[in-house]
Amino acid sequence: MKTSSTLPDFKTFSSSIRSFTETPRSLVGPVPTIAITPVADGRTGAYESNTEKTWCMVERVYRLISSKVKLPDGTPVRVITAPEIVYGARTGAIAQEYYAKEGVCANIWVSRSWAYSDELMSAAQGIGSSEWQQAAYGLNQTDRPGAVWLKAFCAAMDEKERPIFSIYNPDLETEDNDLAPYVAERILRFARAAASVGEMRGKNYLSLGSVSMGIIGSDVRRNIFLKSLGMGTVSVDMVAIKGRMDRGFYDHDELDRAFRFMKEKFTFDFGAGTRPLPPDDLLRECLKMTLIVRDMMIGNPKLADPKIGKRQGFKADVEHAQGYNAIASGTQGQRAWTDLYPNFDLTESVLNSSFDWNGYRPPFIVATENDSKNAIGMLVAYLLTGLPQLFADIRTNWTAESIKKATKVNISSIAPGGFIDKRNSGAGALDYALDVIKLVAGKKGIDILEVAEAFRSDKKLQQKLIDSAIKGTGYIAASLEYFLGDGLSSHYRTPGGIPMTAYRYNVVGEQLTFSVVEGKTVDLPDKVADHVSKRTDPTWPETFWAPRGMSSFEYMSKIGPNHDGNSFGLIAADMITLNSMLRIPVDMHNVDSKDIFRPTMWDRYGGDDFRVCEKLGPLYG
Repeated sequence: MKTSSTLPDFKTFSSSIRSFTETPRSLVGPVPTIAITPVADGRTGAYESNTEKTWCMVERVYRLISSKVKLPDGTPVRVITAPEIVYGARTGAIAQEYYAKEGVCANIWVSRSWAYSDELMSAAQGIGSSEWQQAAYGLNQTDRPGAVWLKAFCAAMDEKERPIFSIYNPDLETEDNDLAPYVAERILRFARAAASVGEMRGKNYLSLGSVSMGIIGSDVRRNIFLKSLGMGTVSVDMVAIKGRMDRGFYDHDELDRAFRFMKEKFTFDFGAGTRPLPPDDLLRECLKMTLIVRDMMIGNPKLADPKIGKRQGFKADVEHAQGYNAIASGTQGQRAWTDLYPNFDLTESVLNSSFDWNGYRPPFIVATENDSKNAIGMLVAYLLTGLPQLFADIRTNWTAESIKKATKVNISSIAPGGFIDKRNSGAGALDYALDVIKLVAGKKGIDILEVAEAFRSDKKLQQKLIDSAIKGTGYIAASLEYFLGDGLSSHYRTPGGIPMTAYRYNVVGEQLTFSVVEGKTVDLPDKVADHVSKRTDPTWPETFWAPRGMSSFEYMSKIGPNHDGNSFGLIAADMITLNSMLRIPVDMHNVDSKDIFRPTMWDRYGGDDFRVCEKLGPLYG
């Protein structure tokens, strides 16, 4: 039997010397690809009269997503279209074959008229994998029944238990201008969330160490990562970090550059009395840990280069230079490490930030105390916004009454429902030392996604952010009562008035659930802020936050564990959409019902998020 395949030259493969294969992006994986599938009535005459305007609809959707939806590093998502309008089984199969080759992770069906909604459009397969995210946009016009097709098609998908997002403008649309704002907002929300789901798929969570101080969030649940997020998990004992430090397995030139940068730019308080390490040695140890955690996440080609190794004094190792393709990670820290060595506060604060000694760059996701569930939330919010995330303890709930009793200051007009003191050692991203939204000059009420794009595209603005964050931050020696091996904690006070979303993933048995609450930071009088600071730990970064529409006590009572994640901007609606894609139910939120965008199957279950997620099961389950 003849075959068209050509036998590879296996001898060439077997004789090749392995090396570090560099890739366009620091993490290996395809750029998320969103398909647009136009559909139409296949009858002669009906098809021809719809062709031009159907492709015009596709073009408007294509331009919108291509220009607005980007990954955190600025890479635009890929957008492709079907080779031809789909009007029957064969044209549907042609589109499906093309999409499979292109690595599609989401699909938007587009129609301005009636089309055969089920049997003629490969709806039994939904065009592609059951893991793909699906949306359908039907034109609201009087001369063409886009709604008739849309409702019939979504009903077919519901019957097949294939979740699909339905997009239809409340008012009549014109086909001569841009997409209606309502339609554009829904398409972008779908595309952002779908791209985020596609970006995390196939990458890893790197667990550096294991459970910290019995914190249940540190228990990395491998099957949950796999089935709910499509992610792998890699566990590495903390001795691997110490081994790299002892063997000098890091870029020594970069260490010197990092040391000079930190010493010159930041203020330090290395503490009084006898300390475990001299100041400069302490800073260098913390920076070694920072380089090593980053290298273990994304790899470092310099560590595979024998010439560099010989010059710097380490033995090059191609295997260990690869890293673990980790899109998120966590460090166990307490206590297995911190009883003996410096804590990871500096490491986490720098990696989670949008800059370091190499300049402005996409932040890394590194969870304190290996709280992998909090890392999931930080990852999701980061992928949706492109901005750094704040890891925090839900440290203390303060009511206006308790503040007045303690300080004689009345803050009822500032925080009538109270506020949460959010701080966690010194691990918070340094960007939260300032109001990044206000930093984007001349923009009032700017969308958080526009903020992220402004920073990505403006080097002067990037430098302004870096300078402002450094000015607002100092590093302070750790409390030896808790950290016997010392450490350096970042300290800053987040300005008030910043829109900020708090979130948390929870695990109940084998069920992953999600909480998300929008609010804003609170600008307290100095007397009050200083009192709150001294009551906890004045060496740690401070963020005072009040939820919208509920008291701080209600938030603290209902949120799950002791940690939460926080993001600049009000992004809860996007996060709810994304969780419906992953089929993770939301147990608490304060989003207006008109802003909640989920697949039509949720309506068939009366909007019961838990019931429909249980029925569908996890996305990759």
